Amino acid sequence: MAEKAETILIHGGTVDINDRLVKCDVLIKNGRIAALGHDLADPSTVDCDFDATNLLVTPGLIDVHVHYREPGQTYKETIHTGTLAAAHGGFTTVGAMANVDPTPDNPEQMQKQLALNAKEGVVHIKQYSPVSVGRAGQETVDFKQQLAAGAFAFSDDGSGIQHADVMYHALQQAKANNTVVAAHVEENSLLFGGVINAGKKAEELGVPGKINASESAQLARDLMLCEATGGHYHMCHVSTRQSVELIRQAKAHGLNVTAEAAPHHLLLADKDIVGCDSYYKMNPPLRNEKDRQALIEGLLDGTIDMIATDHAPHAAKEKPHDDLIHAANGITGSETCFNKLYTEFVEKGVFTLTQLLHWLTVAPAEAFHIQHAGFLMPGEPADVAVFDLHTPRKLEEADYRSKGKNTPFTGDTVDCTTMLTLVDGKVVYQRR
Repeated sequence: MAEKAETILIHGGTVDINDRLVKCDVLIKNGRIAALGHDLADPSTVDCDFDATNLLVTPGLIDVHVHYREPGQTYKETIHTGTLAAAHGGFTTVGAMANVDPTPDNPEQMQKQLALNAKEGVVHIKQYSPVSVGRAGQETVDFKQQLAAGAFAFSDDGSGIQHADVMYHALQQAKANNTVVAAHVEENSLLFGGVINAGKKAEELGVPGKINASESAQLARDLMLCEATGGHYHMCHVSTRQSVELIRQAKAHGLNVTAEAAPHHLLLADKDIVGCDSYYKMNPPLRNEKDRQALIEGLLDGTIDMIATDHAPHAAKEKPHDDLIHAANGITGSETCFNKLYTEFVEKGVFTLTQLLHWLTVAPAEAFHIQHAGFLMPGEPADVAVFDLHTPRKLEEADYRSKGKNTPFTGDTVDCTTMLTLVDGKVVYQRR
């Protein structure tokens, strides 16, 4: 298929429309969905005809939590390679965190970052502003000015906000400006030098562990501040059963709270860590099996709203296979998210396919007020992904578009493969 085409017909597929799976065709003209249905066009009259027989056609997936490292650490990832990886995973809209150098903590720098994103990215990039100046956790940025400059939402992700007054003022500004504070929840005074979850595996490997309270204690504080201000508080990468229960209670009391779970926390527990392989080291860490099951239950009962990857690429030298202590935290996720979750949860009957798609499309679009994304509808941008759900394949490093190869899922067999990704009707990924 040509990279650019005025008219594209995707025919014969099963299409996800408003959380329903429907056999129909998709007609795209000039970058937008022209029609959904049958006999929409004679294949001989379109510029490109894509046969989606036995394939799944979905809205482009949305990931509200990625790290692209540019500017400042392009040896790990660039905007271009990061968005190529997103497209390979079927994602067409991403939220890029602000832990780059310089961080976009003022309108001038935000505009520079947005221009760089537009120049280098192949998918839609929504750019976070940091919550605090310099991501130092001391003084909040001016939310109104940052939003006017183009900020998408606010997060100091990578660092927990240690001072309650900073979070309080951030949530006040979120309320006043109808925006979101996405929190990396971590109380530094409770870390005790931990590198993986506190428990049997940490003891077995002889490394210090992180206790669950390092997350849940700060979350409890933040939820009280959310109640006091009415600001929209979003919890990034929930990892503990205590956090799930706190969010459940907060929602029952009507607090303006949403939350995300990361694929690796759904798929793995600390018992799955192989030796001192740092590909299993991330922050928050893989918790125990009870925590993992609580995340699954939280998604199923609506406590956790969505799935987001926390795609965090690192260079090989930063992720040695035998050093948990000194290795960087982080796991890549864009290229393994949907295929691993489909294989491990949908095929095994834990989630339905429409549930999984909802958590990766509609839910993030609604929670973050992302317009023109998360659904297929005539007149809307043609952001589309097509997947083969029937052909087993191995995940291999050679296939990854990201600079980062730091995932323990390489070598796993999955039954889901991205075949085609379109952004505004333009092919940004096609499997050959």
